[in-house]
Amino acid sequence: MGKSQVNLQDIFLNQMRKEKIPVTMYLVNGARLTGTIKGFDNFVILMKQENQQLVYKHAISTIIPDKPVELVEDIESKKTEQEQPAS
Repeated sequence: MGKSQVNLQDIFLNQMRKEKIPVTMYLVNGARLTGTIKGFDNFVILMKQENQQLVYKHAISTIIPDKPVELVEDIESKKTEQEQPAS
């Protein structure tokens, strides 16, 4: 198999989801959403405020976490997993 690329977007979103870090999300139309990320896939992000909102990624301009997101350890662990031979 070919070498897989580390998907920084998925690592970033997953870390915020796992740690339940509050985020501010700006959409391309200027709308501002705040809440936590409950889940995501290739096309959408599920946000939780008082209610749930399904936001298409193509509509998002910027995501700002309320606290720093540590990515280095996650990227290194993903690289290590990919370099290990399959059993």
